[in-house]
Amino acid sequence: MWRSVWDRFRVPAWVSYVLLAAAVGVNASLQPYFFTLYNIQSNLNTFVPLVAAAVGQTLIILGGGIDLSLGAIITLVDVVVVTLMEGSIERVPLALAAGLLVGGLCGLANGVLAAYVRLQPIVATFATSFIWSGLALWIMPRPGGSVPRAFYRGYRDVFLGIPVAAWIILGIIVLWLILKRHRVTRYILAVGGDERAAYATGVPVAKAKVASYVLGGLFAALAGIGIVANTASGDPYVGGPITLTSITAVVIGGTRLSGGAGGAGGSIAGAMILSLVGNIVFFANVGSYYQELINGAIVVAALALAGIPSLRRRSL
Repeated sequence: MWRSVWDRFRVPAWVSYVLLAAAVGVNASLQPYFFTLYNIQSNLNTFVPLVAAAVGQTLIILGGGIDLSLGAIITLVDVVVVTLMEGSIERVPLALAAGLLVGGLCGLANGVLAAYVRLQPIVATFATSFIWSGLALWIMPRPGGSVPRAFYRGYRDVFLGIPVAAWIILGIIVLWLILKRHRVTRYILAVGGDERAAYATGVPVAKAKVASYVLGGLFAALAGIGIVANTASGDPYVGGPITLTSITAVVIGGTRLSGGAGGAGGSIAGAMILSLVGNIVFFANVGSYYQELINGAIVVAALALAGIPSLRRRSL
């Protein structure tokens, strides 16, 4: 029943693209210099972490799960990377590898709890969010740390006339397109669509679930690394708001919350929309506490747009 209700009001991906165009238009009207290279580069720098987090959350939700610890994983990766860098450019490869490893291991733990221990994903990841947050605070009790100048300057630089952050987002899109055609992702979609039918056709259900969480953890690690590059410091509280924001981006992007249908393209657009909403709130001189209200209104508007065709069919 609930799956059919959600199917009726699932947001088509095109809605997220329309909303993104509208968000760009509103920003351009509020900011005279919105389309300057500096401003575009600044926006792209802030897009990267949420784009990566939204793709990770999408993969997990496609498999019928959800990750309430995603923001905590991002925070843990953030402090691990900064702590290992110690301001030295020579330590950057080690720090980045460790960050990816931490993200993957956190995702693996979440996947095992959901797939093999058979805890409800929302319960399992809610519990592990406290573990990852506690570890982050233990490693770095307060914001700080030193990031090599070359690392964060490189992130904010331009390559071949295009901002580095744009190349990173393009890389994330290409990575999604590769994953989309991979057998593992097809298994994840099958499990999210109908777990019993997937099992009956020989799909390794538990392994597919674990794979979705591991991939989600790796994308969360990319988000954490992006935050380090953008802020040039570590913060044991930085990932908190990203969990719900990433889920919001997934909803706006058209992925079915019950799993099995959707994709990261719309989620990426959703992430950009939510980032641009922050700009609108700032430049329109609206109190920052209204941002969550506006985000919720965007979700309602997207769901309403998605529901119009089915309402028309019912009235005919």
